[in-house]
Amino acid sequence: MHKMIVSVLGEDRPGIIAAVTKVMFEQDFNIEDVSQTILQNQFSGIFIATSPQSVSTDDLRKAFEKSTVGFDLHFHVRDMGSTDVTWTTCDCEPFIITTRGPDRKGLVANVTALLAAHNVNVTQLRAVFRGGDDPGRNVMIYEVDIPLDVDLQALRQTLRGKGLELNLQISIQHKNIFEAINRI
Repeated sequence: MHKMIVSVLGEDRPGIIAAVTKVMFEQDFNIEDVSQTILQNQFSGIFIATSPQSVSTDDLRKAFEKSTVGFDLHFHVRDMGSTDVTWTTCDCEPFIITTRGPDRKGLVANVTALLAAHNVNVTQLRAVFRGGDDPGRNVMIYEVDIPLDVDLQALRQTLRGKGLELNLQISIQHKNIFEAINRI
């Protein structure tokens, strides 16, 4: 067995996940991880699955294309190699960084460059830009892993400065605190 990663893109409609996972089931795949979302009206899904050695990436892509005619989906299939994957982890703490403010080009690029400069890894990003100056219509939520050796005060100060520069309200909270405060 080896692992493959499959990404699927297309206009959203009911049945996409059912069609994709049916093909994987028929090809004797075992799905290990899935991340799926809808951005505006576009479906995006990423699947990581163990597969039999006998199924190539081209075989799987052709099976998807044959079985999803009418969905107009785009597939990217890549072999991940051995199932003996050593996960790299850091001594990190999970944090949530939120930004709110006027929409403009380069917001994501500016914030993520700042995070990368501090060796902060973005593990999830959700950004909704609806335009204009109403901060409630333009929100980014970054889930990040911050290494324990990062100076949090320096990072907060740098974020605060970037917020002033870009007219953004930026907050950073430990993920446990964020979840406790925002629990429904």
